[in-house]
Amino acid sequence: MKKAEQLEKAALELIEGVARLTFSLPIAVVYNPLEYAWESYRKYLEYYGNSQKKILFLGMNPGPWGMAQTGIPFGEIQAVHYWLNITARVKKPAIEHPKRPITGFDCKKSEVSGRRLWGLFKDKFGTAENFFTAHYVANYCPLVFMEESGRNHTPDKIKKDERMPLLSLCDRHLRQTAEILEAEWIIGIGGFAAKSAEQALSDTSVKIGQILHPSPASPAANRDWAGKVFEQLHELALWD
Repeated sequence: MKKAEQLEKAALELIEGVARLTFSLPIAVVYNPLEYAWESYRKYLEYYGNSQKKILFLGMNPGPWGMAQTGIPFGEIQAVHYWLNITARVKKPAIEHPKRPITGFDCKKSEVSGRRLWGLFKDKFGTAENFFTAHYVANYCPLVFMEESGRNHTPDKIKKDERMPLLSLCDRHLRQTAEILEAEWIIGIGGFAAKSAEQALSDTSVKIGQILHPSPASPAANRDWAGKVFEQLHELALWD
């Protein structure tokens, strides 16, 4: 079985697993882009998940104007469409929050984190094919959590008794992804992702590193984020 087919099988198992979970207030609405944007995510696996990867960049969970719209990790519309060359029909989630509508590739908003991340890779590698020769990008948790106001609710803030079953599924999926891609390194994009990788892969030989998250909510990320990340990856002896 090809690697992309193995990744697809693992993703379908994750979709089935998280569909059985329930969450209480303050979480009011939950999106799973792997479900309603499956067509584009499957293309991502087929185009870029069919070979061994040295480095797997790992995010926390989907952003409202990135993966929530396109199904692609850090999936800023322009980057996915024009650099990854992926477009697809995106369905609607079962319950849609009025302040976080899903319009797929017609979304007019741009996710800064995704624009910065894919922009960095484009600047260094030129083409997506060059980048994915040895790299891959994934998210630890596939779900978007929203409060009644539309405010984002991050996985680390979920009540413990609801969070632990979710993290167990996410750990399993991350281990599967790392094994399928034969990853040597997991680079957490931010502290939560790095810590999650450390816990999920503690009994493996996979090495864990961390880079600064590109979110504009971080003051450090708004001052030469790309330069800081180059320096961090250089210190890990991963990028020259």
